[in-house]
Amino acid sequence: MNDSSLIDERKTRRERVFAFFEDHEIEYEVYDHPEAHTMEEALRYWHDDGSRYCKNLFFRNHKGNRHYLVVLDGSRTLAIHDLEHRLHQGRLSFASEQRMERYLGLRAGSVSPFGLINDIENHVHLFIDRNLLAASKLCFHPNDNTATVTISQPMFTRFLNAIGNSYEYIDLYEV
Repeated sequence: MNDSSLIDERKTRRERVFAFFEDHEIEYEVYDHPEAHTMEEALRYWHDDGSRYCKNLFFRNHKGNRHYLVVLDGSRTLAIHDLEHRLHQGRLSFASEQRMERYLGLRAGSVSPFGLINDIENHVHLFIDRNLLAASKLCFHPNDNTATVTISQPMFTRFLNAIGNSYEYIDLYEV
């Protein structure tokens, strides 16, 4: 893929998110920054405005027939074994890039709950760290790792209810 088509692809992914927000009257703020593939890179560009930057991990079960998106505080780390224990979903592994593309329409480095707009069959179940409920605003990539969206908790709830995927808040780690 050449640079021009990559830029067009990113723009299209981002525009789909913003169109979804507009269709569902979801308010948000966005800011552009250099490409950020990891949390460490993304945090360099984060606007420390009282929002909580979120880490997003995409998993599959051992049979490969169930997929889970896990959202947690970006400053936290979580071992897969601990996650398996907390989720009660059996053995988990990171989903491949092919699965990420198939179910979320995303590539590695740009995973966020906003990818669920591409999961028209509502196949992916979303687990959200309950501790994030204390944050007034959350930050995610808009399916493109050259920008960050800041969204309020009420608007994020509106988004979750609009996408139709199953989701639940759970305790992912001790506070």
